[in-house]
Amino acid sequence: MNKNYYAVIMAGGVGSRFWPVSTQQLPKQFHDLLGTGNTLIQQTFNRFNNLIPSENILIATNKKYENLVKEQLPEVSSKQLLLEPAMRNTAPCILYSALKIHSKNPDGIMVVAPSDHSISDEKEFLKNIQTSFNFCDKNDTLMTLGIKPTSPNTGYGYIKYKHSKNNIKKVINFTEKPNLEKATQFIEEGNYLWNAGIFVWSVKSILKAFKTNLPTMYTLLSKGKNSYNTSLETLFIEDNYMLSENISIDFGILEKASNVYVLPAEFGWDDLGTWGSLYSKLDKDEQQNATIGGNVIFRDSKNNIVRTQSGKRVVIQGLNNFIVVEKDDVLLICPKSKEQEIKEITKDVKIKFGDEFI
Repeated sequence: MNKNYYAVIMAGGVGSRFWPVSTQQLPKQFHDLLGTGNTLIQQTFNRFNNLIPSENILIATNKKYENLVKEQLPEVSSKQLLLEPAMRNTAPCILYSALKIHSKNPDGIMVVAPSDHSISDEKEFLKNIQTSFNFCDKNDTLMTLGIKPTSPNTGYGYIKYKHSKNNIKKVINFTEKPNLEKATQFIEEGNYLWNAGIFVWSVKSILKAFKTNLPTMYTLLSKGKNSYNTSLETLFIEDNYMLSENISIDFGILEKASNVYVLPAEFGWDDLGTWGSLYSKLDKDEQQNATIGGNVIFRDSKNNIVRTQSGKRVVIQGLNNFIVVEKDDVLLICPKSKEQEIKEITKDVKIKFGDEFI
């Protein structure tokens, strides 16, 4: 394995649209949502470990999830954990990881990816990462993997690229989640991809981009360059990290930089953002009902997803297009068409039942 290859797995989110299974105490990346025997973060780690030395895989997460990460990834040492004392979006976290890698290996090339995505064709995914590593090793570029759209999905951001014969395309611009009319137009134009939030670059290129586009943040976190990978790192981060701007890598860097490229990819990707996206990945019965955990009898019911404790006997009569999720002493019953409101539902839950239920 190439010692210059690094991965940064982003594992700090809460995944509130997967409530009540995903909570602040145990977010979705620490669950086996797909029923594979491994949690999402374990799957992501194992996937990268086929290409990248295990000691070069860093986990960026909230400080409060430190023990969860150590429990689920016992092969990861404390030096591989980037513990964020405050939530500051993706840009500060990526800068922190790039500075940490650079202090150890200035020739490092890194892939940044979320911990909670589903990837069907792992062989194709790793081939795409290798292609991106090769390109970034030879060029001062910031790369992203764009997913060829299969529908005018309004839940994803889009990347517009310049037509060329090369497999790696120059990015024209990024668009935040569009409405249906706009998304349909993007699909028809044919040079738009879904933004998967998977990035590849050399540490030198990304640090240069931060210095140019987010100089205040760069100066702030660069002050600790002598403390990275030493016993002083934790103290420096605790004192300085929360002073960073709260901004995403997309807004802070990629939308401003002129050297951004994209590799159109097809490896069966899903961001597993909602119960509906999970439903699309699961096996279904003849009436298109999907079950996780329970033993369910469906009567005159179709297109449902039911998730209960293992072995629970459930009977569903006359229900169509619903999400039914039981976890401990919480039960959620919600139409699939209203799944985007689950994030809002958790606010009511907090008020009526208390923090411990979200």
